[in-house]
Amino acid sequence: MKLFAYAERHPGRVLALSDEGRTIQYREIFETAEGLNKMLGNRRLLFLLCENRPGALLGYLGCLRAGVVPLLLDAHIDPGLLRALGETYHPAGYYLPAEGLDRLKEVLPRTAPVLEVRESVLLPTGEEGPPLHPDLALLLTTSGSTGSPKLVRLTGTNLDANGASIAEYLALGPKERPITSLPMSYSYGMSVVNSHVLVGAPLLLTRYGILEKAFWERVTGEGATSLAGVPYTYQMLHRLGMTEMDLPSLTTLTQAGGKLPLELHQQFARWAEETGRRFFVMYGQTEAGPRMGYLPPALAVEKCGAMGIPIPGGRFRLEGEDGGEITAPDTVGELVYQGQNVSMGYAQCADDLAKGDAWQGELRTGDMARRDKDGVYFITGRKKRFVKLYGNRVNLDEVEQLLLSRFPETGFACVGRDDCLTVYTDSRDARLSPAVLDYLSSCTHLSRRAFRVRSLEGIPKNEAGKIRYAELDV
Repeated sequence: MKLFAYAERHPGRVLALSDEGRTIQYREIFETAEGLNKMLGNRRLLFLLCENRPGALLGYLGCLRAGVVPLLLDAHIDPGLLRALGETYHPAGYYLPAEGLDRLKEVLPRTAPVLEVRESVLLPTGEEGPPLHPDLALLLTTSGSTGSPKLVRLTGTNLDANGASIAEYLALGPKERPITSLPMSYSYGMSVVNSHVLVGAPLLLTRYGILEKAFWERVTGEGATSLAGVPYTYQMLHRLGMTEMDLPSLTTLTQAGGKLPLELHQQFARWAEETGRRFFVMYGQTEAGPRMGYLPPALAVEKCGAMGIPIPGGRFRLEGEDGGEITAPDTVGELVYQGQNVSMGYAQCADDLAKGDAWQGELRTGDMARRDKDGVYFITGRKKRFVKLYGNRVNLDEVEQLLLSRFPETGFACVGRDDCLTVYTDSRDARLSPAVLDYLSSCTHLSRRAFRVRSLEGIPKNEAGKIRYAELDV
């Protein structure tokens, strides 16, 4: 893989720095790969339980180097989900932090560790594992997945192409020092790793969250140059008052994982413009490894709310309900993407891991979008996230964006069925419910009876900050 070209030329350079102040060198990738090959064998399926620590980073990169195919999972995965995935896919081994052995002992194989890498251990299952397609390099869970066994099948070409494209439009080089503000098992977090490994930029590995003092001590103390976040991250950064902090080394902010509320997009874009920083709004899906589009920082204020343009090497088109291509500006259609980073498709059982390329470089995103006269794309919502209220077609994603713009200090999630849209909120303020009903009735010109508001202790989200809509009653 081209991903390791820099590592091969500079094995003694620094790959990453840990919370404990430990240094990891590029040569350790090759040492880990050798160990995995010796103890597990080439072309085997491995469940890799990740957190932002040296052992997981080396395990992930070591697998790609060795030809072992990892399924990236969060180290704090529910034991029942891990058991179900194991029963579906029958991996040849589990690789996880040693401290997680006791918590997961009921679902892990009763074998002794055969390899230890920076406090992570390899447990063989004694099984051969399922047959794997020769191009298969990596498996990721589908975005927002809870108990679903559906996985995305990615190739080395997918990862190389997306990593190189990201490095190109972000203008990355070896002097960058990104801090790992997202989980490595999440495709966005993984892409931060890939794009910086490709150019030889040391990663600041941290398990601290952005709400912890220790996170910002690492940002300032070790000169972090970039920070990545999903919309929820930026809501928290806003509440923290990040734009008032003294962060001289932080020059680049990236955002993906969902549409940012317009008010936050504008706030961070203007702050970046005024302080000489770069603010990239980006678009992607796990199925594309994951990046497909980005908004150049020079357009961040002017095109506030936009997703942007295709990444280098990629192409978008809009498709109408009749299947024809939409060429007129400001006309909504389904967004279709073409590029070398499009995965081979899904797997829902072990036999699917031997299948070939089902998508042939084209991904129907399921997102509805429009393209303005300048060729810049705006996501308008999900194709399936619509309900009909008294005969009127209403986009649930647009309703969420309206509410977040009107009540920026509050979290919202919208679900629905025909003639009833339910708004979930994390606020306990009794005054909010009638205010929301009045606002939605005013915006949509529909009766307040078309909506209902429910309060929760917190909106259910996955480890990447995305809402778990399946857990909300319609």
